[in-house]
Amino acid sequence: MNINATLIGQTISFVLLVIITVKWIWPPLAAAMEERRKKIAEGLEAAERSKSDLAEAESKIAEMLKEAKMEAVEILDAAHKRSAEIVAQSRHEAHAEGEKILAHTQAQIQSEIKQAQSELRKQVSELVVLGAGKILDREINAQDHASIINELAVQIEGE
Repeated sequence: MNINATLIGQTISFVLLVIITVKWIWPPLAAAMEERRKKIAEGLEAAERSKSDLAEAESKIAEMLKEAKMEAVEILDAAHKRSAEIVAQSRHEAHAEGEKILAHTQAQIQSEIKQAQSELRKQVSELVVLGAGKILDREINAQDHASIINELAVQIEGE
């Protein structure tokens, strides 16, 4: 065998292998590698987007927590103010009710004092008339008695 023929045969085989590879094997491999490269690139982009979305979400959550805390403080302040208003209003109402009861009681006491004074005046005038009647040693009739009592009551009230 001749080395030249072997070399030419191997060269022809190699060229045929390259042509077949370039025509039928390489395009599907290149397409698969390109598709894989695109998928990897898309995955990396999605990871970057997820990272930025996560950072944005964390920022929003922090802001929402801050706002919620501020709102809670405002609600607590409003509740404290309202409770203070209710306590003040209750104190005012209790004070007003106490003054009302005190005024009513004082008016009742004054009325009872006047009634007792009037009753006492009647009793004193009756005793005076009875005493005067005994002193004079005479009996005063009921009409004279009432007249004298009324006159004495008017005089005593006038003083």
